[in-house]
Amino acid sequence: MAHQYSKFLHPLYLLGDLVLLNVAFLISYYLQFSNLDLFIFNPYFFLLIFFNIVWIFVSVLLDNHEKNRMATDSAIAKKIIKGLVLHLAAIATILLFVKATYFSRLLLIYSYALFGTFVFTWRIAFIYTLRAYRKKGYNFRTYIIVGFTEQGQNLNKLFAKHPEFGYRFLGYFDDQTNNEFVTGKIADIQNFVKEHKIDEIYFSTSELDKTYVKNLVKFADQNLVRVKLLANSPHDVNNQKLYPSQVGPLSVFSIRKEPLRDSFSRLSKRVFDIIFSSFVIVCIHSWLVPIIAILIKLDSKGPVFFKQKRTGLDGKDFWCLKFRTMKVNSDADSKQATKDDSRITKLGAFLRKSSIDELPQFFNTLKGDMSVVGPRPHMLKHTEYYSQEVEKFMVRHLVKPGITGLAQTKGYRGETKEVSAMKNRVRMDVFYVENWSLFLDIKIIFMTVFNMVRGEKNAY
Repeated sequence: MAHQYSKFLHPLYLLGDLVLLNVAFLISYYLQFSNLDLFIFNPYFFLLIFFNIVWIFVSVLLDNHEKNRMATDSAIAKKIIKGLVLHLAAIATILLFVKATYFSRLLLIYSYALFGTFVFTWRIAFIYTLRAYRKKGYNFRTYIIVGFTEQGQNLNKLFAKHPEFGYRFLGYFDDQTNNEFVTGKIADIQNFVKEHKIDEIYFSTSELDKTYVKNLVKFADQNLVRVKLLANSPHDVNNQKLYPSQVGPLSVFSIRKEPLRDSFSRLSKRVFDIIFSSFVIVCIHSWLVPIIAILIKLDSKGPVFFKQKRTGLDGKDFWCLKFRTMKVNSDADSKQATKDDSRITKLGAFLRKSSIDELPQFFNTLKGDMSVVGPRPHMLKHTEYYSQEVEKFMVRHLVKPGITGLAQTKGYRGETKEVSAMKNRVRMDVFYVENWSLFLDIKIIFMTVFNMVRGEKNAY
């Protein structure tokens, strides 16, 4: 989509911060000691390592990289100052704890003064460069407004006045007003959204029938479109709690909390995924994969790995890897595995029961198509079917699919013979999407390991 590079912006922020942090520290070291000889062999090198680690934690904890497209210079400065103060406090605490009183205080003063100057200059330059990039029509989000009202017009004027915020308006939809500014009627919205790949729908009217609003929200969920309400349109949307935010001077309410829409929540999850999957690949895959590969070859004819297209983040397809557990067959992309399935090999039954067949998906995780924890990905045919049969099914694709997930730890895994079974799985997945935390991921991993040791009756 037009803003597909947004996910790289905040990791780029952090990378720039870390480069400048190291430069500032090395300059300060040179100013204090007049040389850099044997730097990596003295305690200051290890202090620099702590500087980097602490800054990463501070960035994640405070979310101190400005993600608001409409942030002012003062707001950016406040976040940087908070980060520097917390970083200094953490470093001072560490030094006092280990009684490392021999480090130069003057070097620390130089380091923080230089880093503060560098990082503020870098952030401002980066944001203004990004805004200039958006002014040229890149990295934008498309939106429509339901209701030709004063609030809706004020929102449109705000975005039009600031093209650097990266929003592209595609029309008003209203049954009450008929003029040149209105693109279409309320009944036209769904077709328009599909044709133009709309990212966000803003409601600026409370005159619509609540049943229609609920149906439109359901449609938006199926198509991964965010729905937001302006302050003058507080609809009761499926009795959901609304989540307020500010767009300039305007109050806007989201109908769903999405912790992983926050850039640094995504970054912390991604860092965790990389560390965890790298550990598994180095410490387990390095010796277990060759053994499993040999056993699969001895057990039945066919490839070691099974590769299948599945639905991932934002409804996009990706190739999901598994150890092959079935005889090669033509139904693999359409038919679920069932109890006593004749296609499953003897070794395959063990691999599935123990969940070892999922281990190759750590390569998917390292690549970035999957996460260690998240809703399990479905084959394309099932996504197409259940998206029409199960309400909120597509909401689970607002986050990356996982090797394990909350639904699986609660017993909702394996074959879904009835739609009700999928509804229970989706209910757990939506809860995960709306309540994600790093602690929840760790808890799910422990629950998964416990279930693997105990054994799961639905694993076949």
